[in-house]
Amino acid sequence: MNETAFGNLIPRPVRAEWLSGVFSLGPDTKISVPAGLDAARESAQYLACVLGALTGLPLPVLEGAAPRPGCIHLTDQGAPEGLGDEGYLLEAAGDRVVIRARQYAGFFYGCQTLRQLLPPRRGPWQLPGVAIEDYPRFAWRGAMLDVARSFFPVPEVKRLIDLLAGYKINRLHLHLSDDQGWRIMINSWPKLALYGGRGAVEGGRSGYYTQAEFKDLAAYARSRAMLLVPEIDLPGHTTAVLASYPELNRDGTAPELYRGMKVGFSTLAAEKEITYRFATDVLGELAQLTPGPYLHVGGDEAHSTTLEEYKLFLGRLHDLVAQTGKTLVGWDEIIQGGLRPGDVVQIWRKEAQPLEAVRQGARVIMSPCHHAYLDMKYAAGTKLGQDWAALIEVADAYAWDPVSVYPGLSEGDVLGVEAALWTETIHSLKAAEYMLFPRILGIAEIGWSPRQGRSWAEYRRRLARHGPRLQAADVHFYRSPQVPWEED
Repeated sequence: MNETAFGNLIPRPVRAEWLSGVFSLGPDTKISVPAGLDAARESAQYLACVLGALTGLPLPVLEGAAPRPGCIHLTDQGAPEGLGDEGYLLEAAGDRVVIRARQYAGFFYGCQTLRQLLPPRRGPWQLPGVAIEDYPRFAWRGAMLDVARSFFPVPEVKRLIDLLAGYKINRLHLHLSDDQGWRIMINSWPKLALYGGRGAVEGGRSGYYTQAEFKDLAAYARSRAMLLVPEIDLPGHTTAVLASYPELNRDGTAPELYRGMKVGFSTLAAEKEITYRFATDVLGELAQLTPGPYLHVGGDEAHSTTLEEYKLFLGRLHDLVAQTGKTLVGWDEIIQGGLRPGDVVQIWRKEAQPLEAVRQGARVIMSPCHHAYLDMKYAAGTKLGQDWAALIEVADAYAWDPVSVYPGLSEGDVLGVEAALWTETIHSLKAAEYMLFPRILGIAEIGWSPRQGRSWAEYRRRLARHGPRLQAADVHFYRSPQVPWEED
């Protein structure tokens, strides 16, 4: 394998080699697709928009055209079954570029790689001759954004979707409820948003998404080959719920909206039937709004719920999620409540037992707090973030593996990886970008690229070349002293 062929690419592809020749984009360059191949056509239109904004070239999309000199051609012809839904082949020869894929995601990710082969900001707009075969190691490559403690409006979330999709992240997990705030309108329980949405952590932003806005976000994510995964945290982390509807409290008295950072003190009343009417309505409406197959029900840090109550509540939640036709996802505390085959468990605590989740028929997402919680400080002097889990420099976010970080797991047990950004101290898009970038690039590579051949020493050189790319995208990122950054 020719190591230099990985060039500027993040995530690192499965196979790549340089070819002779250079493909130059110019006024006559066109993007072509076969007739009737909607996945290729939609990707071609996206590519034309992105490259047009970058280069100023017209780049018309031709449907029903065969590959010919001077064209970037997207086709499913010659795309082997082994690529799966997200894999692609990209070949840039001297007179043409061909991207082969089987589904929209594969075309989209081939376009992301093509973009990384071009200069970040200024021409000449030339693609080196290269042949790439690429497909992901894991199906789940996620990022979680906590919008409950501090709200992020739709344009900011779309900005993050674009940035994350450029590195082949395919899940955006939105943490929509917590003690501090509730962020989605539920028509059958409107005060959750109208009153609970007024809350935020001290210094954070309040607000909520209308159902139309949430559907728009889900559609936008899908246009970037990404699934939106909504989370309603239950039965703890529920002060905003209890403040909005007193009847959900054990004593019928609503607490004040909460602006602190302490956790574990709130709980829904597992013994009250109205609790399950609430959960039925909320999860039912959310399932209707969510095109993806997952509903995340939280389940973490329910310290004010007894184990007996927790098991009762989780059993009822399993039934409710099953009625929506979705797959239940929860933080690793749900293991103690009893799992069902097909559940997805998000492993975050150092003391978690992912093998027990697998034994009960679940698959696991790896979000170890000491590597993948990107609200942790980079170093002791970092102004933003916390340090209860670890100090996570860029190397720490990269130098781990999802299968071996907890002993005993096999490759098939792990559904994927997810980086988490909690927002107790992150109250703006600029702050979120600073904590995510560049660490999220390493998490993206861990989720996509083969384990064999990855090393921090090699990765840091590729990452250095993304300094100008992040600058060109106006990303406010952390310039780690561990990386020999190149300048634009």
